[in-house]
Amino acid sequence: MDDLDLDLERVRRAFPALADGRARFDSPGGSLTPTVVADAVADTLVAGLSNRGPVNPSERRADEVVTAARAAVADLVGGDPRGVVFGRSMTELTWALARTLAAGWGPGDEVVVTRLDHDADVRPWVTLAERVGATVRWLGFDRDTGELDDVAGVLGERTRLVAVTGASNLIGTRPDVAAIAAAAHAVGALVHLDAVHLVPHAAVDLTALGVDLLACSPYKFFGPHHGALVASPDLLETLRPDKLLPSTDAVPERFELGTLPYELLAGTTAAVDFVAALVPSGAASEPPARRERVLTSMAAVERHEAALLARLLDGLGSLGHVRTHGRAARRTPTVLLEVAGRSGHEVHEHLGSLGIHAPASNFYAIEASRWLGLGDAGAVRVGLAAYSSTDDVDRLLAGLDSLG
Repeated sequence: MDDLDLDLERVRRAFPALADGRARFDSPGGSLTPTVVADAVADTLVAGLSNRGPVNPSERRADEVVTAARAAVADLVGGDPRGVVFGRSMTELTWALARTLAAGWGPGDEVVVTRLDHDADVRPWVTLAERVGATVRWLGFDRDTGELDDVAGVLGERTRLVAVTGASNLIGTRPDVAAIAAAAHAVGALVHLDAVHLVPHAAVDLTALGVDLLACSPYKFFGPHHGALVASPDLLETLRPDKLLPSTDAVPERFELGTLPYELLAGTTAAVDFVAALVPSGAASEPPARRERVLTSMAAVERHEAALLARLLDGLGSLGHVRTHGRAARRTPTVLLEVAGRSGHEVHEHLGSLGIHAPASNFYAIEASRWLGLGDAGAVRVGLAAYSSTDDVDRLLAGLDSLG
């Protein structure tokens, strides 16, 4: 094994849930949690917390937790800690952002959404655009390959925002976000990136992608359940969200409604530290900066997941009764499949009886499910993760083969 590869046995030992022996393919809906993250949450809760402040130890502890979490998320995606906003979920943050941005839109303005996206990056923009009389432009995708259509066809001089996914949570497609952002900026539009399904599978660089706003969810990359929005502090300074009168007007706090969940933020920092340590940095007297370690680890995760995906797709290709959707050139290790003569629910139940977690749904990518002709029922989704193994893949293939 190369020093820059994942030590899979070491990685798997970090996740107590894997001790039950079940094969997990449900990580796109939420990853398993390592012990170090659970410990960070518990330790923060019992240590004593107060509202943030400079006087008492519990006040200072809360402040340190928030500062550390902003720095951790910034290191994960290549952002600025001063532009990291926390909220209850990515969905809640996107609704709040849409309400804030739409206050400056009106008739004649246009907003672009895609049929590839999770509904959390569709419905807020569509709802608020319609509410203020702006026009919604839809960007489709090739039903065979899963590749997103050319954004140039829906851009215009009145485009105010382009909302696009970094990776489809349904079929795994990874659009060329940098090219989309460049085209959108050429007409003066902002770009909002749903990176929820991208961050767990790839090294993310906010600057290289060129997007203005990036949303992600720690519980998809081994952390607790909440959401994060990352942008430049300068952009956030121009936005005026609704807030309570006594709450601060400082950025990024002006976007955070109520007291933050300090224990979850501590867990998020632990999750980013866990990611950074997936590939150990050795015994160097001065280990590389966390951002550098994150990039090294995520490169190893990509190689590991790509190898497993190739094994999975090769095996699925030999099963004549299984049909898969999407074959984009760049994708996450996420496969949507149907079994001839069986409903998605039946497949889910059968695999579950074999100790294999592979749920069936539209997974809130309802526009994509409908676009593929699957209606609202969707299909079976198989998602690989850093802790997935060849044995997991082989068990899944055997389970699907038994349905033939």
